Amino acid sequence: MKTPDRGAFLLAAPAHLLLALTITIPAVYILWLSLNDSTFGTQLTFVGLSNYFDVFADPSFWNAAKNTFFVVNGIVYVEILLATLIAAVLVSGVPFRPVLIAIILVPYAASEVVTVLVWKSLMNPSYGMIGRTLIDLGMGLNWSVSPSDALVLVGIISVWQHLPFSFLLIYAGMMAIPKSLYEAAAIDGAGAIQTFFKVTLPLLVPTILVAIIFRFVFAFRLFSEVWLLTGGGPARMTEVLAVYLYRDAYRTGDFGAAAATGWLMVVGTLLFASVYLWFMHRGMRNGNV
Repeated sequence: MKTPDRGAFLLAAPAHLLLALTITIPAVYILWLSLNDSTFGTQLTFVGLSNYFDVFADPSFWNAAKNTFFVVNGIVYVEILLATLIAAVLVSGVPFRPVLIAIILVPYAASEVVTVLVWKSLMNPSYGMIGRTLIDLGMGLNWSVSPSDALVLVGIISVWQHLPFSFLLIYAGMMAIPKSLYEAAAIDGAGAIQTFFKVTLPLLVPTILVAIIFRFVFAFRLFSEVWLLTGGGPARMTEVLAVYLYRDAYRTGDFGAAAATGWLMVVGTLLFASVYLWFMHRGMRNGNV
């Protein structure tokens, strides 16, 4: 068996050190903090799994977890669907494709804070251009008092903001599909829809799975949209896990419970991602990916 090259380890050492300093060490510290009672100006007191039990016993945590589950799933799947449809249209050869791609990428260049505040103004039922128009059409979102409407608006804002990321991944995946396959499909008499479902979509599955995994990881950290739009209200009904964590850490000063919530978010994200990683692994093992 070939002996590992020491030079390769030395070349990779800076990257490993950077990961350890920025990810591994803080993660281990947060795990340790979640096992202690901690607040402003006090020493750590080891309490074991008490913080986790306290979090699980809090109804607000389960409400935030439920909101996160539904909002994140809605955001990810709607975003992936839209990104796939837009990419398919652009790949088909529409005019002014570079200009259209530039327009699609514009939301990703905007700050999350600015994006949410602009959408909040536009969707205001009293003076917002979109909000007033929707009310006149009988489709208004009463997001300021209705938790469900507020979460729908949170999803719309998040999809608009992060759609360019999913689009870029899926568009690149479509562009990598060999043109000869489309030519063969055309010779066989396949139409545009048949070609998409028989050629494009099967070959695009690995890219879509990667996009879903990344978006689940990012979407689980959903914070700005909820905090700036509703602050988690009314009556904490629109809280998501990141907002719940923020309240524990900086409103009540319970750093132990906040750290426990953070690790529960990590575990939840890994569980979601592991499902799609399993699909990718199975596809690679069967030679389909």
